[in-house]
This record gives sequence, structure tokens and C-alpha cells, in this order.
Amino acid sequence: MSISQVTDATFDSEVLKAEGPVIVDFWAEWCGPCKMISPIIEKLANEMGDKVKVVKVNIDDNLDSPSKYGVRSIPTLMLFNKGKLIDSKVGVASKTALSEWFEANVTQELGDQDK
Repeated sequence: MSISQVTDATFDSEVLKAEGPVIVDFWAEWCGPCKMISPIIEKLANEMGDKVKVVKVNIDDNLDSPSKYGVRSIPTLMLFNKGKLIDSKVGVASKTALSEWFEANVTQELGDQDK
């Protein structure tokens, strides 16, 4: 699964109105930790396939979305489902830690949808 870039203009349609869970990676080009975590997020997005949509928001080019959701440090990952913020994670983490975070939250969200 490829990771798409989302802007303030497309955040509503791409994230808040998405059919299933969406993980948003708030990042910036100059951010060293963002560059470190990017390949990990790419691998996890590929592994998770259609279970979750993964998008990136460049905070330098898009000021409204990070501000609206209180992004203070990057990288910040946020999980949304049905327009609602479910959970967030700030900073660099190992592939194992991110995978566990993704799986725990996405599995819970998908399970909750079945109720």
C-alpha cells in the first residue's frame, strides 16, 4: 500500500471521511527523527495492506491540521476512525513497537466496528 500526502485542503475527505481507520504521520522535511521513522512506517503500511490507510501531512506546508490536533512535536502519528481521533504516538519507535501500537489500535477499532 502506498502512503499518500494529505494537505489541509484534503484532510477532511482523506482522513475524517475515510471508510476505515487512517493513520496520519505528521512530519517535516528537516526533521531527522521523521526521516528515521519513515521507512518503518512504509514497511508497516505495506504489511497492514487494506486494514488501514496511511497518510502523511507535511507540517511546514499545512499549518491548520497540525494546529487543530495539537501537534507539538514530530513525528506524531495519529489514528483516526470515522472522523474521530482514536490514539496518538509521538517520537521515534522501533518497528516492533509501532507494529504493536498499530495492531492494538487498528484491531480494536475494527472489532468495535462489528458491534
